[in-house]
Formats: sequence, structure tokens, C-alpha cells
Amino acid sequence: MRNMSDIIEQYLKQMIAESKNEVVEIKRAQIAEKFDCVPSQLNYVIKTRFTNELGYIVESKRGGGGYIRITKIETHKKADYLEHLLNLIGDGLSQTNAMHIIQSMYDAEVISFREAKIIDTVIARETLMIGLPKRDIVRAQILRNIIEVILYEE
Repeated sequence: MRNMSDIIEQYLKQMIAESKNEVVEIKRAQIAEKFDCVPSQLNYVIKTRFTNELGYIVESKRGGGGYIRITKIETHKKADYLEHLLNLIGDGLSQTNAMHIIQSMYDAEVISFREAKIIDTVIARETLMIGLPKRDIVRAQILRNIIEVILYEE
């Protein structure tokens, strides 16, 4: 059985897919009421499942007329999408954020499932076996190089 976070995520992704320009604007309280959950659960879903690394931009406005706007980053032009990912990668990259980027590339059909698994393995802390912060620096450089190879092969 799927948990509430998975159900909310699927609902929001379906709303985005059905929108004309891959943008959805929601009211936190209304969604929480619809799924009979606390607003903080919705915050958790948005914070962990709709990140830049996963291909989304989230904007929010608090208060009575407040909203949360989730925009799916344009992935129709592969080169623009890959450039966006390169801009997300700073000097260092945590394993979690790297895995989000890899998942996003797979979801956007930039890489295959097999390629995603290979990249995940290459950048894993168990593979790199060096201490922080150097490990995050090496991971960022590896992923940046992989994306650049994909970008320039296009």
C-alpha cells in the first residue's frame, strides 16, 4: 500500500501534467483538507519530491491569500535542460541531491534506467570512500562531467 506522501505526490504530478503549461497553483489548506492530513505533510512532500534537482521550481506566498506554485522545468529541449542541471551543481554535491538529479535525468528520458544505476553506483559514498567535504566535491565533478558528455554528444 502506498503512503500518504506518495499519494499526494502523484496527485500533484497529475495536476501538473494536466495543466496547459506544466504549472499548478495550490492552496496548502485545501490540499491538506482533501487528503485529510496536516499541512506540514504537504510541506514535506513539496520539499522532498518537487526540488530543483528533480526538475521543479516551487514558489510560495504565505498568508490568507497564500499559495504554492509548482512549475515543471521545461525538458522539451534537452540541451537547455542539461544546462539547467549543470547550473544546479555547485562546488560540492550531496549524495541525495546527486541522486535527485540522476532520477530527474531518467524521468526526462535523458538516460536509461541502466545508465542511472551505473551513475548512482559511481557517485555513491561506498564507491568514493573519501571523507567530506572532498567526497562531495569529487561527486559534483563526476556528475558535471557526465552531464557535459551527454550534452555535447547531442
